[in-house]
Amino acid sequence: MKNEDIYVVGIAGGSASGKTTIIEKLKKQFKDEIVMISHDFYYWANDDKTMEERVKLNYDHPKSFETEKLIEDLKVLKSGKEVDLPIYDFTIHTRKKETLRVYPRPVIIVEGILILEDARLRELMDLKVYVDTDADERLIRRILRDTKERGRSLESILTQYQNTVKPMHEEFIEPSKKHADIIIPRGGENAPAIKMLVQHLKTFLNKNEKN
Repeated sequence: MKNEDIYVVGIAGGSASGKTTIIEKLKKQFKDEIVMISHDFYYWANDDKTMEERVKLNYDHPKSFETEKLIEDLKVLKSGKEVDLPIYDFTIHTRKKETLRVYPRPVIIVEGILILEDARLRELMDLKVYVDTDADERLIRRILRDTKERGRSLESILTQYQNTVKPMHEEFIEPSKKHADIIIPRGGENAPAIKMLVQHLKTFLNKNEKN
């Protein structure tokens, strides 16, 4: 598989904006033709810090991620080779010892809140998508997700939202929307927009099959 046979789609947007819902619908549609890499995999390990210190870190700032490693891995995948991705454990705020081996596919989806903020990442994308969802809706979804999936208290979620999530969204994430080729309002509920995205990817895949 060569560079021209691989199509990279960046899907950005605020925390709990509906990025995962859209990606799950795409994966259901295209199955083995898609591989997904999340920027969240690349949070720094912070193994040198105590759990108490890790909890207080700002996880919504660009410097929270080892973006250089993501760029390197994406380039390797685009060259047609497999990579071993880091696995991040949100319950303990650090990386697991295991890694996840992924293989190149015709469509690579890169997902994350800040992927459109980095020019080097944008250059590797063929299509840039921003999922635009109301702030109140995102907060409600974040509360439901973090209490159920990450075992967090409501107080800790709201404190983090007020101290880092909201200000970082306003400083870095929302402004990155200007780099998007497509903006999807209302996230995963926007069926017409998702249908258009599916058709766009089908066109690329059909063209590749003919070649």
